[in-house]
Amino acid sequence: MEPSYMNQEYTIRDATPNEFPKIGELMVSVYSQLDGFPDKEEQPNYYQTLANIGSLAEKPKTRLLVAVSINGEIGGGLVYFSDMKYYGSGGIATQEKNAAGFRLLAVAPTARGKGIGKLLTETCIRLAKDEKQHQLIIHSTKAMQIAWKMYEKIGFIRSQDLDFKQEELSVYGFRLLL
Repeated sequence: MEPSYMNQEYTIRDATPNEFPKIGELMVSVYSQLDGFPDKEEQPNYYQTLANIGSLAEKPKTRLLVAVSINGEIGGGLVYFSDMKYYGSGGIATQEKNAAGFRLLAVAPTARGKGIGKLLTETCIRLAKDEKQHQLIIHSTKAMQIAWKMYEKIGFIRSQDLDFKQEELSVYGFRLLL
């Protein structure tokens, strides 16, 4: 894939298999440090998914996108789904038609404040529009309030019908109509 989006420092592209382990480590590190987010002992299966993030890209219509600096450093990543049946969440999201989604957005602590989260999100919006999807669906938790503000500025709206519980964790749905 050609770079979907770039800023002065980062390019968004599909991750290569040799990058999967490093992205998995980044995901585990970022999510385990979120204040109020379950730890590895509370949700071992979730952290196993994060560590093996590359395996999600093996699903049809699913891509692991990565933000790479001009120096080759991985600044963040997420998983993009062109077909919600592969999205893998609780609730009704996997039954949504004419919709794309993304999950597991993470930005390295050393790369925060450089617009990577927004760049990754905008790349997903562009991909969904190019695919003629009608909406883009995401989920978040209370531990990710900073991301909520970014999503809402971009135009995502809270959609309670997409909410679900992941064990004891409340997960909140958002939609962006395209």
